[in-house]
Parts: sequence; structure tokens; C-alpha cells
Amino acid sequence: MRVGVLTGGGDCPGLNAVIRAVVRKGVATHGFEFVGYRDGWKGPLEGDTMQLGIQECRGILPRGGTILGSSRTNPFKIDGGVERIKDNLASNGVDALIAIGGEDTLGVATKLADLGVHVVGVPKTIDNDLSGTDFTFGFDTAVNIATEAIDRLHTTAESHHRVLVVEVMGRHAGWIALHAGIAGGASAVLIPEQPFDIEALCEHVETRFKTKYAPIIVVSEGAVPQESDGEHGMTMVSGEKDAFGHVRLGGIGDRLASEIEHRTGKEARAVVLGHVQRGGTPTAFDRWLATRFGLQAVDAVADGDWGTMMALRGTKIIRVPLAEGTAELKLVSPEEYAEAQVFFG
Repeated sequence: MRVGVLTGGGDCPGLNAVIRAVVRKGVATHGFEFVGYRDGWKGPLEGDTMQLGIQECRGILPRGGTILGSSRTNPFKIDGGVERIKDNLASNGVDALIAIGGEDTLGVATKLADLGVHVVGVPKTIDNDLSGTDFTFGFDTAVNIATEAIDRLHTTAESHHRVLVVEVMGRHAGWIALHAGIAGGASAVLIPEQPFDIEALCEHVETRFKTKYAPIIVVSEGAVPQESDGEHGMTMVSGEKDAFGHVRLGGIGDRLASEIEHRTGKEARAVVLGHVQRGGTPTAFDRWLATRFGLQAVDAVADGDWGTMMALRGTKIIRVPLAEGTAELKLVSPEEYAEAQVFFG
């Protein structure tokens, strides 16, 4: 069998570990041949391939990013896109496709599976917001990077008696902010699921300074104040949308720091971690999880179990329908957020 592999959406620590596991087991155990599609769905759309064998996968386990490249191409937004993908898969002699990606990439995979394309999905996102799986690889790395940044910022905040607002990724889900905020000892954590009260936040800041302790505020890029109109109140870099209808978020950290300084009179600065969170070498956990996802995905191909996605449930990797993995976002519950609120102020 000849199998295509692609990685779509934002790059993520652990992608190369999946590719390596898929190829190593696919060749050694199942006798498969592999084709690498470059730059997400753009690869099969344009027939842009690269050789993908055991030799190409040597040494990539600890590397961040993806050797296949990535993009946010949406073939369903292109005239004749689906037909072009089917034609290119056929001309490349590809019998099945392993798509590694998040909500958007796997959303395309779900639609293609419904149209008869032999697709198996592997969930990937540092936001950890895919339903159907307990964790996605890349998340642990992002949380560790954010936690280390918070640890380092505590000392400079205390030295200069200032508020530091740390902006982390998280468009609709605050998992990174929640985990890193708790692990890093933040004074407050602001997430998209819980619109924040700016007055209460400033009271937390004042309380911290009264105890001679400089506050650290961790905020997801998609967080909004209570008086805003939900998603329309998000702070955007620009109003331009990508192929999946997403605008670029960013700037809530600067907006908050300015407001806190204005209301409290305390010096405040914003630190935006941005793409640093998803770059560089993956943690041991993400390498382990990504490798297991890859091993199970190639077995699903061997079984002809099309339209499925690999998922972590407890310590086991199981297969769930792709539609289940992309049907809805996994969000932070009020109960989980309440754990962090114990430490506010």
C-alpha cells in the first residue's frame, strides 16, 4: 500500500515524532511505501510531494516544526479543490492518507472521508481544544515554555515593583493559560471561557502590592472583558481572515497592561510569548504521545479503518470517528477554572 502523509495548520512540537513513527512502523511492520505531501492540504491539492522513507526520518524525533511543512490551505474554498485532491492522490498511486492537524485540518479530513477518500487523522494542537482526546501533543511543550517564562518574570516583576501581563496562545480555549498560570504561580488567569471583570482584576493587583508581592497576570489571547460582545470583543491584530475564517488575535496583553496602569497607578508591562510557545524541541511527554499516535494511526490504515482519529483516553490510544474529534471545541469548565481562582489576588 502507498500512503500519503501531511501536516496542516500551525506548526507544533511533536509533528516530526508522528511522521517518524508512522514511517518506521509502516515500513517495518506493514511493508507500506510513503509519500510526503508538502505544506498541508496544499500538497495533495497541487501534487507537491517529497520522498518519505526511513532515511528521511532519521534524527527528526527531537526536532520541532515539521519536515513536511505546513499551511492553512482549505481545499473546500477552492473551485474544484476536492476533485484535484482525488485526481492527484490517484496519479501519485496513493491509496490512503494520514492527516496530522487540528480542528481545521481534521475538519477537511472529515469532509473528504465522507466523500470516499481513505483518510485517518492524528490530532495536533498546542491549544489542547480538540474534543475526543484527553490531550494533544504540543500542549505540554507550550505549557512548559510558558511556565518557564512566568518563573523568570517573577524576579524582574519583584525587582521593579511592577505588574507583568503575560499573553499566551488560546483563541477560544484557555488551557495553556490555566495550566501555565497555576504551575507558574500567577496572581490571576484570564481565559476566553470566562469574561473578566477589569475592576476585580485591578483589586487583585492592589491586594498583591499590599503584601509586597508583584503580581503576574496570565491571559489567553482570546480573553475578553465582561462588558464586551463575546467573540466580537476579542483583541485582533487585523480583521483579515484566513482560509478557515479565523482572524489574527493578539494585543490583549498590551491592552490590559495599559488599563491596569491607568486604574491603579502601578507600572505595568506586557510580555507576549507568541510563536515561542510552539517552536523548538518537544518535551518528553509530547514525543511519547506523538509517537504513540503515529504507531496507532498506521495500524488504522492497515486495518482499513477510514474516517477515524487517534485519541488519548487515560493511558490508552483509541480510535474515534473523525467527526467526534472535530464536532466541538473542548473548553475549560467553570469547575476547572475555580481551581485557579483560589490563588487570585
